[in-house]
Amino acid sequence: MLDPDVRRVLDGTPIAHLASVLPDGGPHSVPVWIGTHGDHVVVLTGPGSRKARNLRRDPRVAISLTPADNPFQPVVLRGRVVEWLDGDAAWEIVDRIAVKYIGAPYSREEARVVALIEPDRQSAG
Repeated sequence: MLDPDVRRVLDGTPIAHLASVLPDGGPHSVPVWIGTHGDHVVVLTGPGSRKARNLRRDPRVAISLTPADNPFQPVVLRGRVVEWLDGDAAWEIVDRIAVKYIGAPYSREEARVVALIEPDRQSAG
């Protein structure tokens, strides 16, 4: 279950930094748009992106972010990808997140998938 303080930040427009594990064991960190879907944290990506390949091989993830209105309130999550969505189910979430960040649905020029992340640890502030 998502902590209410964490959910509030996730439902805003923070730029999150998602860390995954490269094939050689090294860290890989990228900025992502982020949101929620039920009690899961969600991020969107291209199906063949480095982060998607990393997370399909090793589903462990760490995410750090700060609220757009308070960069001094860190939110830190650790968990694992428990499901991947594609097709219409993914586009519904992708568009909801895009509208939140840019005020319009996401372009259909690029394929997108959604990773559903189950948080194991979460903290705000």
